[in-house]
Amino acid sequence: MKNLDLAQLCQQVITIAQQGVDFIAKESLTFDSSKIEHKSPIDMVSYVDKESEKMLVAGLQQLLPEAGFITEEGTVAQATQGLKWVIDPLDGTTNFMHNLAPFSVCIALMNDDEVLLGVVYEVQLKECFYAWKNGGAWCNGKPIKVSGAKKIADSLLVVGFPYQMENYKTLYFEIIKALVGNSHGVRRLGSAAADLAYVACGRLEAYMEFNIHIWDMAAGLIILEEAGGRVTDFNNTHQHRMGKRLLATCGGVHDEMLSLIQQHWKEEIVQ
Repeated sequence: MKNLDLAQLCQQVITIAQQGVDFIAKESLTFDSSKIEHKSPIDMVSYVDKESEKMLVAGLQQLLPEAGFITEEGTVAQATQGLKWVIDPLDGTTNFMHNLAPFSVCIALMNDDEVLLGVVYEVQLKECFYAWKNGGAWCNGKPIKVSGAKKIADSLLVVGFPYQMENYKTLYFEIIKALVGNSHGVRRLGSAAADLAYVACGRLEAYMEFNIHIWDMAAGLIILEEAGGRVTDFNNTHQHRMGKRLLATCGGVHDEMLSLIQQHWKEEIVQ
């Protein structure tokens, strides 16, 4: 991998992401729900996702021709190793279809398993969260950092519901029930990227989800980590990028969240 000016590259990625944001915003005004396709009964995609992805891929190919791609909609050949762009062209598709924020354009640059930069650009609120390695975390040109909360009791939390959760639905809801009774509340926003960005800027203290994809979280992970947050799986290891168990927090509540999750989570049920 050649030496990259990640700060400059990040600004160029933001410009490309803006094109996707503008396209999605325009399409939201006249979107026809009859054009929805179903990957599964509750996992949906539309022409907006696919056209946004093609637009982003075209721009990023010109920006860094040597990089491959991992994309949600698979509109380009997929890469697994080396330098690659990781794209979710419309994170929060269901929200978009109902004209409900948040939904975002998400772009990360990875080298093998390391995230080098990330951009999460929320369409309706016009908030661009971004970070690059060792460059801090930012939103619309202003530095951001995580909340200073030290206890779940002082925290507002967010969870994601994966598409396939029949085998562990009871476990998941037991955790949520415990959190509801011991915090400022639990939210479900419908966008993993926004969940991570909102923890990064201090609006939320912790986010947990099971079984999400790398394009859902790659950009948000570096933004959160550069903002001072902490990320592990449910066993306090760094296997979270495998997507099976993700706990992302402001840091101060991480150990307490782990303890609470581990009281209810039974690995043998969810394998």
